[in-house]
Amino acid sequence: MGIALICLDADDTLWHNEKHFGATFAAFEHIVAPFDEAGIARETLDAVQIRNLKLYGYGAKSFTLSMIEAALEVGGDRMPGDAVACILAAGRELLAHPVELLPGIEETLDALADRARLVLVTKGDLLHQETKLAASGLGERFSGIEIVSDKTADTFRRVFQRHDVTADRALMAGDSLRSDILPALSAGAFAAHVPHALPWAHEMADEPTDHPRFRKLERLAEVVEWIDSL
Repeated sequence: MGIALICLDADDTLWHNEKHFGATFAAFEHIVAPFDEAGIARETLDAVQIRNLKLYGYGAKSFTLSMIEAALEVGGDRMPGDAVACILAAGRELLAHPVELLPGIEETLDALADRARLVLVTKGDLLHQETKLAASGLGERFSGIEIVSDKTADTFRRVFQRHDVTADRALMAGDSLRSDILPALSAGAFAAHVPHALPWAHEMADEPTDHPRFRKLERLAEVVEWIDSL
């Protein structure tokens, strides 16, 4: 029995995402620079963002709230209202960025769909992820869309149950070891790590060692050949 369900991450697996966050990060640093004598803006925002994940979850809206909080931590009472307005504008621009597919994604999804049902499993803000999926033009290729607050082994077990497949016949492919690969393996599925050129440090983790259901691949298209070999 082969793979019956292919789960795919969205951000930085199907389309560019981290480069837009990087540009917003740079805009934040520029806005708070006049009040950042200690040069701690970047590390402060990193810490605030991680701290707020349990409160706000993932995504551009959470990042915008964290930018405002970090700016106030850096500048305190000296931070003017127009600086906060600029941060909000940067957040809106992040929410409105165009969806840019990674090379060869449409052809790869078509090839994968010839082999098994496709389900999108992505985390983040519901409205923003739905908007990006609609703008991508990829939605009709998926038999299911799962937008979750976080990805854990239990998350994947629930996905497999909803789509009526056992874990040993499911495969997850994505760019994040922490969110896509390790929890899918823990749930009993196969997992293909396709690293992105601009990884978020929070999503990094140690690769599994000699795991029979794990592969590290250079391109999502290589998942097709791996599935055919199983």
